[in-house]
Amino acid sequence: MTAEIKLGELTVYSGPSEFARVTRALRGTGRQIAFVPTMGALHEGHRELLRRARRIPNAVLVASIFVNPLQFNDSRDLERYPRPLETDLDVCRAERVDLAFTPSTEDVYPPGADTTVQPGRLGELLEGAHRPGHFAGVLTVVAKLFNIVRPDFALFGEKDYQQLTLIKRMVADLNMDTAVIGVPTVREPDGLALSSRNALLSTEDRELAVTLSAALTAGAYAGPHGPDVVRAAARAVADAEPKIDWEYLELTDPDLGPAPDSGPARLLVAAKVGQTRLIDNVPVQLGTG
Repeated sequence: MTAEIKLGELTVYSGPSEFARVTRALRGTGRQIAFVPTMGALHEGHRELLRRARRIPNAVLVASIFVNPLQFNDSRDLERYPRPLETDLDVCRAERVDLAFTPSTEDVYPPGADTTVQPGRLGELLEGAHRPGHFAGVLTVVAKLFNIVRPDFALFGEKDYQQLTLIKRMVADLNMDTAVIGVPTVREPDGLALSSRNALLSTEDRELAVTLSAALTAGAYAGPHGPDVVRAAARAVADAEPKIDWEYLELTDPDLGPAPDSGPARLLVAAKVGQTRLIDNVPVQLGTG
C-alpha cells in the first residue's frame, strides 16, 4: 500500500476507507502522522500550521480539505464559503504535504448518518450562543477525521480559540490518542487575523475589520491594570466604530471560564463586518496594578 507513495510528493485521496488503510500502513512502518485539518481556501495561517507540522520528527504530513456542512447554521454562509481546491492542492505541494484527503460530503456523511458529538457546557458559550449547533458539527467532523487518519499529532490555529479548547476537551474526555497542538494566530501587517472569510470583505469592510484586532490589542495592553480596565479599554475601541455589528467581546480564563483577577486570560471577540462574520482573540496577562 505504501509503495505507491513517495513521501515529499503530494498524493491525493478522496475515499475514507482507502485513506485509512494508507495511514495505518504508514504507522505500521514506524512513521508518525502529523495532521492539519482544513476547510480549504488555504492562506498563510494554514501554511504556518503545515510548516509547524513538518518540523515534527519522523512524521508524515497529512492535510484534509473538506468544507463541513454540519458546522454552518446559515446555509448562505455555506454557499459563499470559497472552495479553490486546485489552488489549495498547489499550496499543499509547496509546503511539502505528503498526503491530502479531499472527501466529498457523501464520503464523510453517508446517507442515514445520524450520530453527532455534543460539546457540552463550553459549547453553549460565546460562539455556541450565536451559532447553535456549530460546535456539534465541528466536533463530529474532527472525531470522524481522527478516526480515519489516526493522527499522532493534530494542529489547529489559535484564531478559532474556542474550537481549539473544545477539541482538546473532546480528546481528553473520549480518550483519543492524539496530541492536539495550538498554533498562534497569523496576522496581516495591520493586525487583522488571517481568515478564509477575509476574501469576502469589500474594500471598505476590510478597512473596518482591523478594528477587531485594535480592540483586542487595547485590551491586552491594559492587562497589568486588571480585568475591569481590560474590558473597558477594548470596549472603548469597539464602541468607536458603530458600523460594525459587535456580537461579543469577552474576557475569560484560558479554559473559557470566568476571568481571574490576575494571571493568564483570553480576550475574545466576534463581529459582523458588512455581510461577513469574523472572530479573533488574544492572550492577556492580567495583573492587579
